[in-house]
Amino acid sequence: MSTNSRYLSVFAALLLSTVTVAVSAAEVAASFDPKTCKADYPKASLMNEEQGTTSMSFLVAPDGSVVDSKLEKTSGFKNLDKAAIKSLSACKFKPGTKDGAPAQTWTKVDYAWKLD
Repeated sequence: MSTNSRYLSVFAALLLSTVTVAVSAAEVAASFDPKTCKADYPKASLMNEEQGTTSMSFLVAPDGSVVDSKLEKTSGFKNLDKAAIKSLSACKFKPGTKDGAPAQTWTKVDYAWKLD
């Protein structure tokens, strides 16, 4: 093997390992299962036929519990927004990761309130 070929092989191996490290070092946001974590429609909102989407952010701990929450965009109805934040804050999330390990991360959730 010539000297140039050897250097080229080493360079290619270093480049490949750098790309792999960069991909695995990415941050992955927390998530939850919307089938098992739902908010009850507030009675007053049902009676008034209120609908909309509440956009929120949650700070999720490495154990999946919610540490903090904030309203990003209102549904247009305070009762719906309060119910969404209260219910989802009590949910167990799948924790986010940093560098492949569970970590405290923010995640955004849009909760749609629709009447059937």
